[in-house]
Amino acid sequence: MRRTALLLVLFCAPILRAQKPLPDTAELERELQRFTGVYAIASEHAADPVDLDATFYRGAIPGMLRQLDPHSVFFDRDQFQQLQEMERSVTKGFGSVVSILPGRVIVLQTLPGTPSQKSGLAPGDEIVVINGYALAQLNMEQLAALLGQARQREAHLYIRRQGTAKLLPVTLVPEELQSPSVDRSFQLQPGIGYVRATSFDADTATRLREAIESLGGAKLDGLVLDLRDNPGGVLQAGLATAALFLKPGARILSARGRGSAAEDIDVPKDTTPYIFPLAVLVNAKTGSASEIVAGAIQDHDRGTIVGETTFGKGLVQRVFPLSDSTGLALTTAFYYTPSGRSIQKPLRDFELAQATATTRPEFKTAAGRTVRGGGGIEPDETVQPPGYTRFRAALEGSGSFAGYATEWLAGHRADASRDMAITPAMLDEFQLWLSRRNIRPALSEWTAERELITRRLKQEILNQSISVAAGDEIELRHDPTVRRALASLTQH
Repeated sequence: MRRTALLLVLFCAPILRAQKPLPDTAELERELQRFTGVYAIASEHAADPVDLDATFYRGAIPGMLRQLDPHSVFFDRDQFQQLQEMERSVTKGFGSVVSILPGRVIVLQTLPGTPSQKSGLAPGDEIVVINGYALAQLNMEQLAALLGQARQREAHLYIRRQGTAKLLPVTLVPEELQSPSVDRSFQLQPGIGYVRATSFDADTATRLREAIESLGGAKLDGLVLDLRDNPGGVLQAGLATAALFLKPGARILSARGRGSAAEDIDVPKDTTPYIFPLAVLVNAKTGSASEIVAGAIQDHDRGTIVGETTFGKGLVQRVFPLSDSTGLALTTAFYYTPSGRSIQKPLRDFELAQATATTRPEFKTAAGRTVRGGGGIEPDETVQPPGYTRFRAALEGSGSFAGYATEWLAGHRADASRDMAITPAMLDEFQLWLSRRNIRPALSEWTAERELITRRLKQEILNQSISVAAGDEIELRHDPTVRRALASLTQH
């Protein structure tokens, strides 16, 4: 299970500031008069005062956009500010990486020079209260919403620290922080690199090239590019990423819509791409610009797509700045991969359904392989995420690995290293630790999960003692999708 910080990412294309005037028609004037008439009556006679922002920003405008498609949205002041921060590769926050469990938030890492580190927060601390809300009473969705809100202004926390009886008060003031979209890179084995991109912002392609060069660049024998859980972002970053691996002049995508001329986008002629074997990891949360990259790689038979069918968001969206520091993201066209297939999945009960609600037509890649359109990118090699046993669910849901790691590090921090081994004595101690917390698996359950327990204990110890990146390497080297991708590269 991945241990990542909470990331609030908006799907969008670059802001286009040119706007055409709305048509000045009698019908439009009549409808606007009807709306203002309703508003005037409600404003004068409703039992409670009418909130102007709520009426327009959370009522009339979203209601109009819902009739179009689920991706055309209105951004209020705060949301539009977050969008602009994402385009600048920055975000407001405290600089901590946390593990989120039902009713629990545990600090895994505080980044140097950030508000979290300056406040004294430390790995292993459990956040118990945020701005008066007791986290133990909240589910995962509520926790995510509360954490997102807390990052926007001064936050008052109470934390529980190992070896301290009283809850400790902590005040955090958010700052603008760099939010790198390329967050992991290392060698899976000699000559085979691994790089993960969590989103696409203005610097993503540059950061990808830097990461690849740090691993060996053109001398690599192969690369695993991880786009799982990557919801997309800035279109130009996706195009530049695809151009890192495709031949000059190769088609990346086409865009066609009702109100604009068809547009074809190719790899620039002066590009020098990498030519080593490539595997791209995708899952059901891979969307938008990530799907454009995966689709172009697949259609040109440039690499192997491994994982699950992607989200299916192939819409061109223009973001228009509006008055009062607000904005509008409007769907204006569809994206098509080099073979001509639409990425977009059918949208029921929306106008766009008529444009996409077809059977999944078949297309051919450059080498003549059959691929299907109209519902995301289907992988060349399917790998489903592993299931959970009852015992594994209890371990993860209770935060047992992180809890034990915190206590173990209190007395053994000097023994923590990337080369450390989880000894039989540590496993026996962990089993006793679980028993004291009423988690008592059968012998068969313990034996079946012993390898996973060993790996997860080391991961959590490294999370808290070195960095979350060090812990992630433990997980990723044993990830079934990564291992399948590695096998496909070594077969070349």
